Amino acid sequence: MKRTQSVLLFVALLVLSLSGCGDLNTDKAKVSYAIGQDIGRSIAQFKEQIDLGALKQGLEDTLAEREPKLDPVEGRRVLQEFQKNAMALMTEKSKADGERNLKEGKEFLAKNAQMPGVTVTKSGLQTMTLTPGTGASPKATDTVKVHYRGTLLDGREFDSSYQRGEPAVFAVNQVIKGWTEGLQLMKVGGKYKLFVPPDIAYGERGAGNMIGPNATLIFEVELLGIEKGAPKPAVRLQ
Repeated sequence: MKRTQSVLLFVALLVLSLSGCGDLNTDKAKVSYAIGQDIGRSIAQFKEQIDLGALKQGLEDTLAEREPKLDPVEGRRVLQEFQKNAMALMTEKSKADGERNLKEGKEFLAKNAQMPGVTVTKSGLQTMTLTPGTGASPKATDTVKVHYRGTLLDGREFDSSYQRGEPAVFAVNQVIKGWTEGLQLMKVGGKYKLFVPPDIAYGERGAGNMIGPNATLIFEVELLGIEKGAPKPAVRLQ
């Protein structure tokens, strides 16, 4: 329910930010346009259910304190119905995305398992050694320093410590299961490619805006060192 109400607010902000948009010559215009872009992506799945012209009229009437064209009781009723339909739509879309991602992931992993240099563990994790490494291997309770890059099956990058300009430091047992397993197979100085099935990644829930339900993920992981001292807070890796 809260998510759907946020969508309604986003739509309202979108209309306000776009209503006077011209050249992006001021910070105000740039911020407004950036908000519009972000909101547009967020509400794309609801675009067939929303009349932006009527929404703009409702905003203008309310801000100008004009007599509403829609009775408040009727307004609450239609909003409740919209929220109900929107939640059903999001649930249906999530289910469809999850089924598609699961199918595509299984097909990819079946083919990838036959590639030269790919090893498959009992959990279904697939690994490829890019650089062997010569140091020690971490235990689940160790804290490690790594550089990594995460991509979806279509090649889109969803996370990268390289892009942030600094390695990530975290306890081996505080991340997704595929990472916990994969890191313990590595040696310091080594670089692996990890192909992680959804059941040892983020599963049906997905993560963030890019990792959908049942997504199979690909990581390039460089094990820089095993850290001494207390473990760092868990990182989300997305």
